[in-house]
Amino acid sequence: MMRPKTQDERDLLLYDSRLQRPVRMKTPEFERNGRIRHVIFSGQFTVPFLEELAGIADMIRMLSKSREGQDFLINLLPHKRAMLYFTQPSTRTFLSFNNACHILGMRTSEIRDPSTSSEVKGESFEDSIRTFSSYVDVIIMRTKESGRAAQAADLMNGIPRPVPVINAGSGSDQHPTQALLDIYTLQRSFEEHGGIDGKVIGMMGDLKRGRTVRSLCYLMKNYQGVRLVFIAPEQFAMQPDVKAHLDEHRIPYHETTRLDEALPSLDALYVTRMQTEWDTAGESRSVDLSRFSIGAPQLTRLKRDAIIMHPLPRGPEIDPSVDQDPRAMYWRQERNGMWMRAAVLMKIFGAEDRLSEIDPR
Repeated sequence: MMRPKTQDERDLLLYDSRLQRPVRMKTPEFERNGRIRHVIFSGQFTVPFLEELAGIADMIRMLSKSREGQDFLINLLPHKRAMLYFTQPSTRTFLSFNNACHILGMRTSEIRDPSTSSEVKGESFEDSIRTFSSYVDVIIMRTKESGRAAQAADLMNGIPRPVPVINAGSGSDQHPTQALLDIYTLQRSFEEHGGIDGKVIGMMGDLKRGRTVRSLCYLMKNYQGVRLVFIAPEQFAMQPDVKAHLDEHRIPYHETTRLDEALPSLDALYVTRMQTEWDTAGESRSVDLSRFSIGAPQLTRLKRDAIIMHPLPRGPEIDPSVDQDPRAMYWRQERNGMWMRAAVLMKIFGAEDRLSEIDPR
């Protein structure tokens, strides 16, 4: 094993041992006085928290429909500043968070190109994060390396002026706010059909490296009678740690490479693209994508009241003709991200209590 060469590498290796602890051991470290402080893992969320966030997101969505409501929202957090530290390419998550901040009146700063950060001069990751915390009230970060958001939160917990850290995507590991918006989309889609409890949810594509499906799986412990179906090429099957979590919480799952056989039983199909950015030798090219794609022929085998989701951006795994089908929820899912991320920011800063001051109608 090669020894870490830099202090930054040594810091991440040291934190990695703490990162491997069970989520239940780490969750208290991401709270303060009973209120959520950092958003790092999807496994830290409980049913009451998920329901409260959905209620806040509903209120924000309704208030945004009127000028009076927009003016109310923009005056909730105008005294707060956010740092969008996105050193991994992002369009939707960045715009979603940026606009969520603006809805609430928050000012934003950003770093999207690693070459503009002092890290290229040799500054450690921890020194960079501490520098950001001197100027802003929350750090929203997306990195190519797993564990960075948790490392930043751990640092914040030990300095005189700590600020919240929100994980907007950490390597191929976790994407907790994507899981929140996915749950919100599922809740809204099934609110007239008994909610998420008892539903059969399929996840298809690159499940090995897809952090969105990983994060969503960790939330399934909050619902009763849910069954999961993993539809993936054998070399891109769901990782053992996720399956161990499902086994621990007695959440049944089935693995298959046959989409046509799985479709009739599904209440929701969560489609993901091949994560080619994680290829080391072009391994994604060996996949026959036609077996893990959905178009008009597959729609005929899907329930009339089922839904289709996708974290976007998409590739050939969803034919554009599917967009016109009422079961296609991925564009609504994307917009839900803005409402849910605004709800997270309101909850972190304790602004949700002020929603009682205005009638959303």
